Amino acid sequence: MDELLSKVKANLILEHSADDELLQMYITAAVSYAESYQHIPKGYYSENPMPSTTEQAVIMLSSHFYESRDGSTGGFFGDSTGAAQQTWNTVNLLLRLDRRWQV
Repeated sequence: MDELLSKVKANLILEHSADDELLQMYITAAVSYAESYQHIPKGYYSENPMPSTTEQAVIMLSSHFYESRDGSTGGFFGDSTGAAQQTWNTVNLLLRLDRRWQV
């Protein structure tokens, strides 16, 4: 989880540690979303390696949560009304690559 934290902070260009606890909560939520979306057991990625596409989705989603924490939908790109939707579309496309499709 510490490695994910450093990658999320790098993605956000964030050098301070004042928001580390908040970022950890967003990372936990993003990993939980990934596991649910991919139809794998809760906690799977705490015991198994995370594929790079899933890791990128978690980084993007955690960053989006952080940038949109004030309730806005666009985060950093708040002037673009489709920014939030594009983030979710990209995250879901990345997660789909590692999804378990069994019925």
